[in-house]
Amino acid sequence: MSTETGSAPKFVNGDVSFWMRSTETPVRRPALDGHTTADVAIIGAGLTGLWTAYYLKKARPNLDIAIIEREYAGFGASGRNGGWMSAEPAGQFKRYAKSGGLQGARDLQREMFGAVRQSVEVARAEGFDEDLAHDGLIHVATNAAQLSRLSHHVAEMKEQGWGQNDVFQLSPHELAQRVHVEGAQGGYWTPHCARVHPAKYTRGLAKVVEDLGVKIYESTTALSVEQHLVKTDRGNVSANFIVEALEGYTSSLKGKARKLLPMNSSMVITEQLTDAQLKTVGWHGGELVGDAAHSFTYMHRTQDGRIAIGGRGVPYNFRSSFDRNGKTAESAVILLKQRLGELFPSLANVNLEQSWSGVLGVPRDWCASVNFDKSSNILSAGGYVGHGLSGTNLAGRTLRDLILGETTTLTTLPWIGRQARNWEVEPIRWIGATALYGVYRYADNREYANAQPRTHWTARMANVVSGR
Repeated sequence: MSTETGSAPKFVNGDVSFWMRSTETPVRRPALDGHTTADVAIIGAGLTGLWTAYYLKKARPNLDIAIIEREYAGFGASGRNGGWMSAEPAGQFKRYAKSGGLQGARDLQREMFGAVRQSVEVARAEGFDEDLAHDGLIHVATNAAQLSRLSHHVAEMKEQGWGQNDVFQLSPHELAQRVHVEGAQGGYWTPHCARVHPAKYTRGLAKVVEDLGVKIYESTTALSVEQHLVKTDRGNVSANFIVEALEGYTSSLKGKARKLLPMNSSMVITEQLTDAQLKTVGWHGGELVGDAAHSFTYMHRTQDGRIAIGGRGVPYNFRSSFDRNGKTAESAVILLKQRLGELFPSLANVNLEQSWSGVLGVPRDWCASVNFDKSSNILSAGGYVGHGLSGTNLAGRTLRDLILGETTTLTTLPWIGRQARNWEVEPIRWIGATALYGVYRYADNREYANAQPRTHWTARMANVVSGR
């Protein structure tokens, strides 16, 4: 960690992510070279695909597994995210309870706790735990309405199966022992979250999977999926089972343009902070920190003393377009730097080193799913709505059980077989997403201005319209 300030770093916008830039430049694995066969073909070398391959190989070492990846392992959200391995469900508890019963939804929540433990334990056992810290997650309220929402949420969490050792409400004084957030009125802490370096973590898992004998074909674009066949720009892959694991990139497959909405999430990261700057922030552990604003902000203190802060910025581009290399809209960079200064005034003028963006897959009902079409042996998983670092682990183990034909506690969870309707056609989709996030930002501003404990009516209306 730095103790004196040097020259300002050159600011980089895009170029994948800071996480990838802070590691060695990946050497791409060979592309598919003509037709091949496999027992299981997986489309996407992100965490869903990698965890599925890992658990399948551990259970059945003789399985022939091929992963097809357009770029390289971890190029997408798995290597760009905020590093939050959170145990909150990848979707809405009330919706899972409606379809699978209250106990089924509680079972899914307990399995998410287990997914965090599994992810940490495997990383440590397999040797890709660099920069990993299992110090939990803090949510902080910085106005009266946020505090009211957090208190209500904690009460809901306890009804949903969170025990007395799973979540702890924090007074302003208790919160200040962990991090100094300007204007903090309270919050909560849960131990069920780990901080990871997304690129090191994902690339480490990819190496482990490859060492187990899984073939990873990079620079190979999947074009369409048929029964037992994946068509790519480099040849075809015939397989007994096919797993679609593309998350926010699902729209790239033929016929899947409206299945998941690719929502932009943008991040900026500071230069390495001095000891004096870190002291003013008072954030010395590996906890992840998020606020309770409608336009949610999430933060990560890195192992080497930087702060990365992320948010939705420009949440959606017309016709699901996005910059694959992660270039961030200037307005999003300005908003995130402003938010950093609001939460940590001593860092208002700190230099930013990089910004980047990625996309997460959002289903129309805001709930993740794991699906298996037994008539075609095509499986899919995704729609983690920001909880993919742990949701992918649970999905990978579930896909393993489904492919192996085993009936387990995982194959009866309420996200199994969940089908959300498609998103609206354009321009309705773009108009709706843009307007809703504009309303959320307006509601945040009003809640700070009027200091009332009740959520602003415009946000309540937006929640009804969006289905959140």
